[in-house]
Amino acid sequence: MRAPLGDFGTAAPATDRLDVLTGPVADALRHWSGSVPAERIVHVDTEPEWADTAVFVEHYGRELLERSANCVVVAGKRGGVTTLAACVVLSTTRVDVNGVVRRRLDARKASFAAMDTAVGETGMEYGGITPIGLPAGWPVLVDPAVVDLPYVLVGSGRRRGKLLVPGEALAELPGAVTVPGLGIA
Repeated sequence: MRAPLGDFGTAAPATDRLDVLTGPVADALRHWSGSVPAERIVHVDTEPEWADTAVFVEHYGRELLERSANCVVVAGKRGGVTTLAACVVLSTTRVDVNGVVRRRLDARKASFAAMDTAVGETGMEYGGITPIGLPAGWPVLVDPAVVDLPYVLVGSGRRRGKLLVPGEALAELPGAVTVPGLGIA
């Protein structure tokens, strides 16, 4: 199979590669219920040492930068209660944690979650966290620019491999809400 974007040696429907995905991601694909068929989500095999966006595009093509998204875990705090959420923004932008995210989570303070928290709560590898398969009940805040892409490159739950996902499918994930202004230049 040829990947819908980029030039990768190995590409296959992610539903055919459940064995290389983390448990939460594989389970989410097994129980997929969005209007976009799960078979349209593509897994591409990539080197784990090149997982970080800047290094990734150097090896797999600069054109992928405009089609890549980062999924970051944030923690909003108010009155001793912490709410974890995921934010999905284009790789060319950064998450407006102290503005949009803090207000959206009704938090007094918001920050990026500690690595141990992000990894422990998601069951995914740091540097490969994906919005697919996040814990039930988590808000998944998605920038509209991500939703507008025909396909977007995101983590696969592991540092090895990436997922190519139709942008519209990310807007349909459990807990997902499209949030204008989430990603800022």
